[in-house]
Amino acid sequence: MSNRVAVLLGAAVLFLFALSVLAPWSVIRDLLQQDRDLGWAVIRELRLPRALLALVYGAMLGAAGAAIQALFANPLASPDLTGTTSGAALGAVVTAYILGFASPVALSIGAVGGALAALLLLIALAGPRAETATLLLSGLAISALAGALTTLALALAPSPFAFYDAYDWLMGSLVDRSLAQAAFAGVPALLTVLLLLRLGGPLDLLTLGEDVVQSLGHDLRRLRIAIVALTAIGVGACVAICGAIGFVGLVAPIFARRISRGHPGGAILPAAMIGGGLLLAADLVTRAAPLGRILPIGVVTALLGAPFFLWLVAHMRWSLSR
Repeated sequence: MSNRVAVLLGAAVLFLFALSVLAPWSVIRDLLQQDRDLGWAVIRELRLPRALLALVYGAMLGAAGAAIQALFANPLASPDLTGTTSGAALGAVVTAYILGFASPVALSIGAVGGALAALLLLIALAGPRAETATLLLSGLAISALAGALTTLALALAPSPFAFYDAYDWLMGSLVDRSLAQAAFAGVPALLTVLLLLRLGGPLDLLTLGEDVVQSLGHDLRRLRIAIVALTAIGVGACVAICGAIGFVGLVAPIFARRISRGHPGGAILPAAMIGGGLLLAADLVTRAAPLGRILPIGVVTALLGAPFFLWLVAHMRWSLSR
């Protein structure tokens, strides 16, 4: 990624972040006029945590998606399509509504465990270098299983309001989160991004073949374990606080690979920047919905990402048929 592209991406993300913090414009009016305390309170308690969560969650999804796509050598691999996000949501729901532990630490542990189990099951079913059809079928099977088990867990929960309370995990939401929650999800997410960036070199070498990676002194098994573990930690921590949000981890790496000129490792940083910007933009869309209410952000990303996914599958099929 050239310096010029990095500056442009950074400026776009900063603009979206500032727009997310300051919108609606009544906040600016309060800051400029007499009621500055109210304006700062709205920013501190409502807008800033929401914008920070959108930024770090999107960046983590983008970076994790790029790493998973490089690991499986497949452009359709992403945290949501591999069942990782669904597994994390299942782990959080079981921890909160079946085991009865609702603290952020317990939810994160449960979500990380669910995400890790989903990824390990995917590797067991599809193999470490799965073909597109095998990867998609395995991911869909894991997602369907995790979704069914999540519904079963909520149906068996002691609380009759379990389905309503779990709405955030099922649909994804950034509303009414605190700065403490933003930090709780943001620290593991940022660490995930930074550590995945350090694995960019070995991921680039994977394009030359597994034998080349091993001949240069890289342990391929440790590389796979590291990517699986980091993805599970990042996805689990964010899902525990914000719920399941899909398609960002698919879309961002695809655009990032064009910027990095096909280098899988070099796509991690631009994918993180694009992912953060995409989720910030999606959050702005949720507030602009003409329905008198805020839409779940997971619905917005699905409405934007699903058509893109269908186009991608059709494009790949057309390319293979030529």
